[in-house]
Amino acid sequence: MTIDALPLPGPLLEARSVERSYGRTPALREASLSVTSGEVLAIMGPSGSGKSTLLHCLAGIFTPDAGEVWFGGRRLDTLGDARRSELRRTAFGFVFQFGQLVPELTAADNVALPLLLGRTGRRQAYQRARDWLRRLELEDLAGRRTGELSGGQTQRVAVARALVTRPKVIFADEPTGALDSLTGEKVMELLVGLARQEGTTVIVVTHDARVAACADREVMVRDGRVTDPYAGEVVR
Repeated sequence: MTIDALPLPGPLLEARSVERSYGRTPALREASLSVTSGEVLAIMGPSGSGKSTLLHCLAGIFTPDAGEVWFGGRRLDTLGDARRSELRRTAFGFVFQFGQLVPELTAADNVALPLLLGRTGRRQAYQRARDWLRRLELEDLAGRRTGELSGGQTQRVAVARALVTRPKVIFADEPTGALDSLTGEKVMELLVGLARQEGTTVIVVTHDARVAACADREVMVRDGRVTDPYAGEVVR
């Protein structure tokens, strides 16, 4: 079954009683969460609460010590490393706090890279990369090395890289944390606006209420547990 043919009768992505520890220190305690297709979800919580660990478990980067992660109606956490890596190249996109671009490569190179790794032809990969850079008003910077760009420009390149493969889900971990408030708001507006146009689910980890305000829904992580901040109950 291909990713494009995933059955989606229920939640697109779901964590069920997920637990994860670092040594003897628990990071997640029976954390449960579900996200529907096209939803923008903000995961909030203080530093060290487990929100980034939850994001990494949902994305298949970490394997839970206990519990289950489901994507498109199939278990994600039981897949082998190669299959999870394939999903991260094709079905998932990522935007991190500091972009995590390759500074020696140009903006076009960085955006085209996920496509090239997925064996898209070079001409098509760079055409799609330039199309996305144009949508993010970065076309004039396509040939510039990302190490020479401003923080806001770098994050917009990261957004283009996340969206270029037309993923089912974008995971954003503190995507505006290294930006000033105005630039951060612009980056979030672009990320959410473009994701809505594409019908992409967005899961953003943040401690900033202004970033969370862009989402359809918020949940809170405290001491490794996921709660609804309005109902005050554990999300199941």
